[in-house]
Amino acid sequence: MLINFAIIFYFLLIYVLYVFKVEVVIIGVFREMLTIPFLIAEVAFVVVGVNYLQKKTKPLPVISLGALVICAIVTIGSFFIEN
Repeated sequence: MLINFAIIFYFLLIYVLYVFKVEVVIIGVFREMLTIPFLIAEVAFVVVGVNYLQKKTKPLPVISLGALVICAIVTIGSFFIEN
């Protein structure tokens, strides 16, 4: 659950850096190194979260998974939208 929020925060941070056009080299290096692993983790944790919710339904995991699903849709959908 905490990992879900960390993934959401990472992609939100990338978006904020893009909007404000922050071009620091070290941030770019970390962004390049971490984006693919976080994208894979995003998809993996959506699958894990759905499997978890089939067994137990509690409010905070539902909110966490819902936010992660929305983040995944926006993140993966951004590959198909032209600027």
